Amino acid sequence: MINASRCSCLLLLATAACVANPLQAQSPTWKVGVATVKVTPPASMWMAGYAARAKPSEGVASDLYCKALALEATDGKRFVFVTCDLIGIPRGLREAMESEVAERFKLPPESLLLNASHTHCGPEFRVKSYVVGDDAERAKQAHAYGDDLRGKLVELVGRALAELAPAQLTYVKARCGFAMNRRTPTGETYKNSPWSEGPVDHDVPVLKVTASEDGALRAVLFGYGCHNTTIGFYQFCADYAGFAQQYIEEKHPGATALFLMGCGGDQNPYPRGELQLSRQHGRSLATAVEAALGSSPAFELTPTLSAGLKRVTLEFAEPKPKAVLERELQSPNKYEASHARRLLDQLKDKGKIETRYDCPLQLVQIGSLTLAAFPGETVVDYSLRTKRELGGDGPVWVAGYSNDVFGYIPSKRVLLEGGYEGGGAFVYGSFPGPFAVDVEDRLMTALEELRTEISADRPQKAPR
Repeated sequence: MINASRCSCLLLLATAACVANPLQAQSPTWKVGVATVKVTPPASMWMAGYAARAKPSEGVASDLYCKALALEATDGKRFVFVTCDLIGIPRGLREAMESEVAERFKLPPESLLLNASHTHCGPEFRVKSYVVGDDAERAKQAHAYGDDLRGKLVELVGRALAELAPAQLTYVKARCGFAMNRRTPTGETYKNSPWSEGPVDHDVPVLKVTASEDGALRAVLFGYGCHNTTIGFYQFCADYAGFAQQYIEEKHPGATALFLMGCGGDQNPYPRGELQLSRQHGRSLATAVEAALGSSPAFELTPTLSAGLKRVTLEFAEPKPKAVLERELQSPNKYEASHARRLLDQLKDKGKIETRYDCPLQLVQIGSLTLAAFPGETVVDYSLRTKRELGGDGPVWVAGYSNDVFGYIPSKRVLLEGGYEGGGAFVYGSFPGPFAVDVEDRLMTALEELRTEISADRPQKAPR
């Protein structure tokens, strides 16, 4: 028979050992890898975001980066975030990367999320988006940058996966207030100016990554829903999102900060127009992230992963008749005339104008955190509605500008109101515009379908 006092002594010794070395007592952890690559163009080239620009770039105010955060759960499932200081993610880039990372790293499409900060001071590499003219040299330069970018991003994913190491994931959040709705009602239309009464989403969601070995901060993934458009000059610059990442990394040497753009399609940073203000907003956002890192409640995420990706077919309203488009060819508005020409060319080449577009919608469960990634320039209504409808069992994070940034996606409210985000912006592209009135219903129905397909442990209530 074992002596009872000896058992008590052994129990006390085991307990003391766990206290002295808490890592031995921890449950299984995540594996996390991080990688960064600079994507600032090496030479002057045309810039993206503002159609009124009349010349290529003239210098660099801040470098542009793409960053990858790779996660691996205890069952071996992996997921990779790729965040980019770029205007958007073209469909072709997403599709090419899907194939390459699947072949080289066995990473399925649903496990790759590409997100753009939507800086308007980055390079224009989306050749088909040119609104006027057919500058061959400009197109050649854009093609070359895009090809180089694809190769860099594939290698970036590989490096992040190669760096996988044990870590803990924690979800926290704070708030930041410089975003403001920009759709000011003026009679029957909407003016692009600050509207303090308009809907906003000031949440700053944060995914905190700490090393299991020593508790050091390895990475911070954070988000905000606001157009990255404080400035519009002729220098490359990552704008407020880039400065926020810079300030966080300066505060935490050795850690990588990644920005995930939210649903900021109808939100602008205010005040705006100067580089100093861009830095100021970046500082405000970085301060909010710091507040989140030290806030409570903090929510530890269990190492389980599940992800889904669905193609959603969005339909456009009935396009203008051919006769109307032919009249618009003579419009004094060069963008309207150019849009009419593109639609007439489409009608000539294909016999019809395309009235639908398939775009990717993504949902990932990281422990009890649900993260929805919408395509396009999604307006704030999608974030607010998604958090209402998917919340309850865990925290909900909503990103826009993900995987295919092809133009504005209005909510039903914004669509019926009209204006730039409601359909007017499509004059700069090749879509007939605006969307059909069911655009929001189609996306939210698909999101609910994804939700039922995805399951993950939700061990406890999230911080609200």
